[in-house]
Amino acid sequence: MAKSPDSRDLPEPDRAEGAPHPRETRLLLGQDRAEAAFLEAYGSGRLHHGWLLTGPRGVGKATLAWRIARFLLATSEEVGGFLAPPPPQSLDIPEDDPVARRLRALSEPRLFLLRRGPNDKGDALTRDITVGEVRKMKSFFTLSAADGGRRVAIVDAADDLNAAAANALLKLLEEPPPGVTMLLISHQPARLLPTIRSRCRVLSLQALSPEAMAQALATAGAEVDTPQAMAQLSGGSVGAAMRIAGLDGIELYARLVALCATLPRMDRPAAAALADIVAGRGAEGRFDLLLELIDLFLARTARAGATGQFPPEAAPGEAALMARLAPDARAARHWADLAQTLGLRARKGRAVNLDPAALVLDMLLKIDAAAARAET
Repeated sequence: MAKSPDSRDLPEPDRAEGAPHPRETRLLLGQDRAEAAFLEAYGSGRLHHGWLLTGPRGVGKATLAWRIARFLLATSEEVGGFLAPPPPQSLDIPEDDPVARRLRALSEPRLFLLRRGPNDKGDALTRDITVGEVRKMKSFFTLSAADGGRRVAIVDAADDLNAAAANALLKLLEEPPPGVTMLLISHQPARLLPTIRSRCRVLSLQALSPEAMAQALATAGAEVDTPQAMAQLSGGSVGAAMRIAGLDGIELYARLVALCATLPRMDRPAAAALADIVAGRGAEGRFDLLLELIDLFLARTARAGATGQFPPEAAPGEAALMARLAPDARAARHWADLAQTLGLRARKGRAVNLDPAALVLDMLLKIDAAAARAET
């Protein structure tokens, strides 16, 4: 497989920490509509040369891209006709298929993987996809054209393209090489060049339901007892759920909600105990997650007050707490403003390496003070 040369010691930039690489993931759960849309286009003979796979981070966009790549490279190009087989009804390709084996080993010569590569020293990954990498992809298309047949390119992620690389890719989309299908993965498609978006057919992937989330986590070896809570905290993203599960995020959020249930006279010892969880070496991941959960709790509370509708609970007693803290739109605005203020404070605190436990405790006490002001 043609790809950018990666240092053996560097992590794969398109692989979520603690999760298998999308090329190694056989099942894609909860995205039947997106798969059906691609198969309908394939079966009708109107296969677009550029596909933009969008949706929240971690819902399976890369897994779908690799499923499509396996399917296209392992399936006969004859569709319809008197002697041709009927259009396929699934993207599934057997694991022992030669193409599937080559893709898992990154040795398929008809696929180009465009992703962030090593820097000039080879000791770290670049911050973005450079124009040089896109030029390598263009050369790959030119050199492999003589072989005939299909070729596939996966861009993971198109959000990582710098300005020059984005313009170079746009030229390929404007004048696509024959027999090439380009699969662009984007977590934030609004940030892409409008001309790139307009030259691709969009496949939108949705956040996973609690049932699909539980099944996906079980497949990845991370079962949870409360799939509804996990779906709420992760936004339906399997990647985010894997991280939350690995850091005991559901228990952490439950402790945060239980603590906030004591507002406006917060249980100070309990607040200090929660802050101590992020102290010390090796707690960086949990520190980042707790900051995100505090922001999430305030955002969920503000949204509930503004809309009058409560989301499914992500922790016991959460709905009753939201109803008490944000009974109306005015209170909702109060909590939304606090979320913005604390978010800025957290970013500044991290920038100056403020002690994590001290920063968290300070934020919790400010939530307590805000609750007291709201009560009066």
